Amino acid sequence: MKIKHFSLRIRIFLAMILLILLASILIAAVTIYQYKEQTNEYNQGRLERKEESVKASINYWLNSGNGNTFPLETKNLPFIFKDKIYEISDIEKLEINIYDLDGNMVKSSHSGFVKSDAPTKLPQEILYVVSNSYDHRYVNDKIINDSNLQSSYTFITDNKFKPIGILNLQYFQDNTDQERDLEEFLVRMAYVYCFMFLLAIGLAYFISSYITRNIKAVTDKMKQTSLNKTNEKIILKDASAEISTLVNAYNNMVNELEKSALKLAKGEREQAWREMAKQVAHEIKNPLTPMRLTVQSFQRKFDPTDPKINEKLNEYSKALIQQIDTMSSIASAFSNFAKMPSQNREEIDVVEVVKHALDIFTEDYISFFPKQPVIIANLDKNQLIRIVTNLVKNATQALEEVENEKIEVTVSEEENNLNIIIADNGKGITEEDKTKVFEPQFTTKSSGTGLGLAMVKNIVEAYNGTISFTSQENTGTVFKIIIPKNK
Repeated sequence: MKIKHFSLRIRIFLAMILLILLASILIAAVTIYQYKEQTNEYNQGRLERKEESVKASINYWLNSGNGNTFPLETKNLPFIFKDKIYEISDIEKLEINIYDLDGNMVKSSHSGFVKSDAPTKLPQEILYVVSNSYDHRYVNDKIINDSNLQSSYTFITDNKFKPIGILNLQYFQDNTDQERDLEEFLVRMAYVYCFMFLLAIGLAYFISSYITRNIKAVTDKMKQTSLNKTNEKIILKDASAEISTLVNAYNNMVNELEKSALKLAKGEREQAWREMAKQVAHEIKNPLTPMRLTVQSFQRKFDPTDPKINEKLNEYSKALIQQIDTMSSIASAFSNFAKMPSQNREEIDVVEVVKHALDIFTEDYISFFPKQPVIIANLDKNQLIRIVTNLVKNATQALEEVENEKIEVTVSEEENNLNIIIADNGKGITEEDKTKVFEPQFTTKSSGTGLGLAMVKNIVEAYNGTISFTSQENTGTVFKIIIPKNK
């Protein structure tokens, strides 16, 4: 079961328990990590201290007058450390190995039947790091019989700091004390968190019950709230301050809801008519202005004795008739938009009808790509032509001031659906205008009512189809229409 299906009380309870568990796990993990870091730092420091001590003993042995009597040369290393290496090894409690500068072991403090873990020949990697690193030192770690073995390699030098050999120390880490301390700490912390966990269960149960005590009553009332009926107010006794605030807000909402329901219905109707009236008035003003200018010009220039009076009268009449026709087309456009398009379904060849619709366009950059030679569908021929011509006309208008204009019209059938795609490489649609594309608004162009796409959408949806588009500014727009072929 998903957590979102649990009640608020259960979710609060589980959240507090999980918080305690998560805190316990995180603290334990951080503690273990910190102990390991401290142990590693301790062992590294201890190896460095032992290395310094061994090198100090070796330097004293090599350079004191009472110590070594052999010349400080690589070939004499087995004789120089013949007995001294065992003495230093016993004092420092670790295995010491001496190598020549070529990496060959020449002396070791290891004795016994168990084979030493130190290599008899050093790898080139170790020789390279010791020779070229700034401190002439190399350290590696490996696990042997569940114990961590640290090996350090560094130069043995003469009294002029010239390398004559390589010193290797084999140090087995002893973490017994640290591991025992860590185990004791974790056990103590487990006792503390077991107590906190039990306490958290009781506290979580109490808090979740207290918070959700009155929420159910509020929820039940809210479920019954409706815009279309009279809603009852909530009355709770001994509610917390937060719940009381919620109840008061709900009761105030009920009061306002009754007032808003009436205002909303009335306001929506008024707003719709107001917007439509503004649009109609705007479009009618466009032809009225040239009509007024035509009449005024005719009034000023009218001369009954003018021999061309009949010709001028015909010219003025044509201008008025043209503007009247524009107003008539505006009225027809709004009339067509206001009513659902009536359908006269018939069996048609979609490929042929779309091709016929494109014949009215003379632009040579319009291409038609039918995916099948014949696509039969039960549609209204005139409405299909209207869809195609509106979209192609919009596409041609989007190609203004665009080089290499291109419009591609594609039709195909997929299962029982008719797909029509109209793509152009025009200026595209801005992000701001994308949400308004299908709204019945007036266009910002110099002509047109702005109802073309809205009417196309109405026609497509009347067929239970869908229309969608993708667009990118200065790249182009693609409209896609999907209509069932048969009702």
